[in-house]
Amino acid sequence: MAYNLLKGKRGIITGALDQNSIAWKVAEKAHEEGATFVLTNAPIAMRMGEINKLAEKTNSKIIPADATSVEELTTLFTQSQEVLGGKIDFVLHSIGMSVNIRKKIPYPELNYDFFQKGIDVSALSFHKMMAVARKLDAMNEWGSIVALTYMAAQRVYPFYTDMADIKAMLESIARSFGYYFGTEKKVRVNTVSQSPTKTTAGTGIKGFGDFFDYADAISPLGNASAEDCANFCVALFSDLTRMVTMQNLLHDGGYSTTGVSDKILQKLGISESAE
Repeated sequence: MAYNLLKGKRGIITGALDQNSIAWKVAEKAHEEGATFVLTNAPIAMRMGEINKLAEKTNSKIIPADATSVEELTTLFTQSQEVLGGKIDFVLHSIGMSVNIRKKIPYPELNYDFFQKGIDVSALSFHKMMAVARKLDAMNEWGSIVALTYMAAQRVYPFYTDMADIKAMLESIARSFGYYFGTEKKVRVNTVSQSPTKTTAGTGIKGFGDFFDYADAISPLGNASAEDCANFCVALFSDLTRMVTMQNLLHDGGYSTTGVSDKILQKLGISESAE
């Protein structure tokens, strides 16, 4: 059911690769809620994915951009305003990549060149994106910028290796830049800490399936789906959340505040009534 929450709003959505992507679901939901937007991804990712199908479905234009390049981001924000007919109301940063994870390199043995690449792609790109938008004065007042993150920024998940540090940096950038964007333009900046989600990137992490089941058994509401995350992002893009900024918002079915669940105790063979 649509509520026209984003009627008349213009946006930029990054990172939609295929139907499993959270960004893909956000684009579908934003379109349903009345928004017009530009889709963008790195050229290599676009060749691997199915973004043209999404563009056709949502009547959106695709503007390729390497999020690590200030020059290409400048082109992205300039052309997006031309295509959409005005300044931007919302931006989704859904960009993450770790070569160390892809190559299954354990955290104590990180390749630092790979680590630097992950930082540039997954965290610094967020700063660059907002810096370009600010320099071009591309955001409307009371606009909303959202980046996707994960709780490994606060807790240790050994399989998440360097992405844990990178996400911590991403969240810090959201807070710091959120201050400047808020005081200058009333633009709000938040991160959404999502449940383990069966995206193409997520399922590439070693042991992801087992951890997905574990998190689902801990969470009172179960894991939040990509569709649920899209609904939450749309709410953050909307005028209903005008005073929410510089927050890391946990969207995880209650996982983050549950110590242990009955399901986990049962899996361990421990009785609920045990002393």
